[in-house]
Amino acid sequence: MIVFATNNAHKLDEVRQILKGRIEVLSLKDIGCDVDIPETADTFEGNAWQKARYVKEHYGYDCMADDSGLEVDALGGEPGVHSARYAATADGRGHDSEANMDLLLAKMQNKSARNARFRTALALMYKGDEQLFNGVVEGRILTARHGTGGFGYDPIFMPDGYDRSFAEMSPEQKNAISHRGRALQQMVQYLTQEHKL
Repeated sequence: MIVFATNNAHKLDEVRQILKGRIEVLSLKDIGCDVDIPETADTFEGNAWQKARYVKEHYGYDCMADDSGLEVDALGGEPGVHSARYAATADGRGHDSEANMDLLLAKMQNKSARNARFRTALALMYKGDEQLFNGVVEGRILTARHGTGGFGYDPIFMPDGYDRSFAEMSPEQKNAISHRGRALQQMVQYLTQEHKL
């Protein structure tokens, strides 16, 4: 049993699907945590550790936490750690995926170099061990939305080697190659080897 430190229902569903039958994943709601855990670091790794340590210190559960984002080369790595709140209001509140995509597509207008990547840092605190796993998937930014599945920037991101956006793939197809899926597979391999799950 492990707590996944996220308030993002889409992420929680995705992780539960990937880990189904191997590890029971509890949500923050399941443990009575209704705090919006701060993410004030300037790296994905820093934010992931911040969330994992908060849950461990305040609730005592073994925990995993990720921070993920989209890095676009033509925009100097934007939106990066600000991916979820890229188009947020001035007070920094709000997770509006449609507004985020609109802003990104507007900034990418007339840019021919459209290389980008999704990156995940996954922090694990389990039975006294602390481990960090990273997942990356390279791809490109499309010029318009394609597909209705997934969440976040999925409709405008096409992974290398595919002719469909993440939003046009089934959850199983996406999870097999996604940044979060890759980090989680590393974590499962580690837990299987080190903790005989």
